[in-house]
This record gives sequence, structure tokens and C-alpha cells, in this order.
Amino acid sequence: MRVDVYLRLSGMMLLQYAVWGAWLPVASRYLGASGAEGGLGFTGSQIGWILGLGGSVGAVCAPFVAGQLADRRFSTERVLACLLLLGGVLKWITAAQTTFAAWLGLSIVYSILYMPTLALTNSLAFAHLKDGKREFPWVRVWGTLGWIAASWAFPMLFLQSNLHWQWMPPFVVGTEHSDVVARLAHALRFSGAMSILYASFCLRLPHTPPRRDAVEKLAIARAARLFARPSFCLLVVVSLAIAAIHQIYFLQTFPFLKSIGLLDSEAGPAMTVGQFAEILILPALGFLLAKLGFRWVITLGAAAYFARYVVFATPGLPPWLIVASQAFHGLCYSCFFAASYIYVDRLAPSDVRHTAQTLFGILILGGGPIFGGILSGRLQAWCTVNDVTPAVVNYSPLWYVLAGIGLACALLIAVLFRDETGAAASKEEA
Repeated sequence: MRVDVYLRLSGMMLLQYAVWGAWLPVASRYLGASGAEGGLGFTGSQIGWILGLGGSVGAVCAPFVAGQLADRRFSTERVLACLLLLGGVLKWITAAQTTFAAWLGLSIVYSILYMPTLALTNSLAFAHLKDGKREFPWVRVWGTLGWIAASWAFPMLFLQSNLHWQWMPPFVVGTEHSDVVARLAHALRFSGAMSILYASFCLRLPHTPPRRDAVEKLAIARAARLFARPSFCLLVVVSLAIAAIHQIYFLQTFPFLKSIGLLDSEAGPAMTVGQFAEILILPALGFLLAKLGFRWVITLGAAAYFARYVVFATPGLPPWLIVASQAFHGLCYSCFFAASYIYVDRLAPSDVRHTAQTLFGILILGGGPIFGGILSGRLQAWCTVNDVTPAVVNYSPLWYVLAGIGLACALLIAVLFRDETGAAASKEEA
């Protein structure tokens, strides 16, 4: 891989996930906090709809919008630039809204613009990597660094004053502003500004034209034939469940960390422990896949969800241990999601890999958040103790339910999954 290509692809991933990481971890806290605290006072179900349905619609539309455009009509880097420019403007508009209807509507429109870019950046990277299985993790790890940088920079810039050094992450801390919850709305403006910057950077990405020699003009029709593969069907089913419990992590972890004593300005950076673990694991993903194969690497990723949620659910553990347990997130993302993206890329026909990635994204970024949002709202209502004032959430049973889902998914992959990439490559060569 040429150095200039690696730098541009790495910069793409850094900005891609910085845009997302700037606002997603803090959104549930801002939306759910009471008006007296400076939040919007939405219920758990309303937050689930905003962050669940709001993300899902865009993922469902992705193969028909961005996938078709990038595989058949326009160069991928130009599609990315347009989507990110519009999305950045929309984030600024959303930051000023205070009603559930406005947030839900704008979140749905934003998801139509942003969600397709997740799969498009993956497919653009694969298009310029000679050995995607070995080289992709080294590019994708910069997305993790971008998420961490945005999660750390936001509280430093907007939530704290009198900054000073400390030995623990995020190393630079300060005194929280008195209106810290209301200031969480600035996360959307911060994300929007980075999205606009990222849009201009996309024009510097390696040129990735559409496939003029496509076997079929409708890319989604050819990509949909992946459902004839048993391994793809099983991966889709398991990914739907894993994506749901993955979504609930972002809906419930920030308020959960608040409930065990962390400050608003500390909870976001504390959640980046998982991203630090990604940095260590993603570069080793190619080695793990070569030694263990897709079946056992994906199983390991699903099992990590079980382990993390069991720690979250265990009463009486010290806050530092709960924060440290988020290191399991590195295995969760790298071994399940990143490995699954690589598997889909190797399984799909070469002329529809953009669309195959977005088709797979329907499940993990579309259906998963819808089910996750609904389940999150119901679990929160079930676990809320209403006979005290103010009402509190007993998080232990909530996390145990998610741990059980993670364990079931790990067992399904371990027992039933079989790697079919070799057969797919032989068929395409023939």
C-alpha cells in the first residue's frame, strides 16, 4: 500500500468516526435529562425512537441511495462529500430544536445522509487496498482514534473551565460549568463543523469511479443474491441481535455511569476505554483471522458482549472496574463488526461490493437500532423504580438481559457458521 494512499484513507476514517463520536455518546444524557437540569426531558422510549429509528431509516435507504450512486453513477469520494456537507448543516439545525417531533424528523433525515457513508468508506478503502484482510485493520484503527479524539476534545472545549493535567485519561480536565447538561447540545454543532471539514477532505481521497463493466445495472439485485449463502443468512440474523444490544450500550451507558458516580464531563471520555482497546486489537485482526478463521473470531466478538454486560450487571463492583471492563468493547467491535465487514467484502461479487456493504449495513445499522431502541425503552421502564422520588433505574437486570443475548449469539456462530469465501471466489473466477 502506497504511503500517500494510506494517509488519505486513514484521514478519511479518522474524520468519519470523529463526526459520529462527537455527539452519539452524550446524546442520551442530553435528551433524557430534565428541563431543570438543562436537558430536553424525553422519555426512554422517545430516546429509543430518536436514536433507533433515526439511525435505522438511513441504513435501510443506503443501498438504494448511496450504494446505487457509488456503484453505478458517481465516484465514491464525490458521493461522500455531498452527503457529509448536507449532514453537517443539518446537525447545526438539530442542535437548536427542543421538541420530540423535530428531533425525530431531523434525526431520520440526518441518518439518510450519514449512515450510507459508513459503508461507503469501508468499500472505498477496500477498493484501494491490495490485501484487505491484512491492511484494512490498519486503516480502520484511525477511525477509533478519531472517535477518542472527538470524545475527549468536546468536554475540554465546551463543558469545562480551568483545565489542568492529571495522570489518568483524558489527562486534561477541569471544573464543570454549572450549565453542563445544556451545553451538551454543542456536541451536535461540534460534529456538524467537523462534517463540513470532512466533506472538503473527501475531494482529496483516491478517485474511486463507479463500475462501468457491471454485470447487472441494478446493483442491489446482484448483491441480494448473497442471501443464497447460508453463512451470510446466519451472520445477518446474529448481527441483527448484536446490533440491537450494541445500540443499547450507547443509549444506556452514559446515564449508567452517571448513576455510579461519574460526572457528566467524565462519562464520555470514560466510554473511550473501549476505543483504546480497539486500537490494540484492530491491527491484530488480520493475524487473528489467519490463525482462527472467521468463525471463531466472530464468535469471540459476540462472547465479548456477554462478558462486558455481565460486569455491568454485577452489583457492588467499584466504578473503576466497571469503566475498565469497557475494554471488552475492543473485542466486540473488532472481532464481530470489523471481521464481519471483511467477510462480506470477500463473499460479495467484485462489481457490487459497495452495495453489499450497504446491504449488510441495513441489518447492523438499520434493523438493529430499531429493535435496540424499542428494547431499550421497555427495559428501562421495566427496571425503573417509581416508588422513590426522583425515580431511579435499577440497571442490573437490564444488563443481564443483554448479556444473555450476547451469549446466545456466540453459541449460534460457534455451532452453525461455516466460512464460504473460498467457494465464492472460485465461482467468480469461473
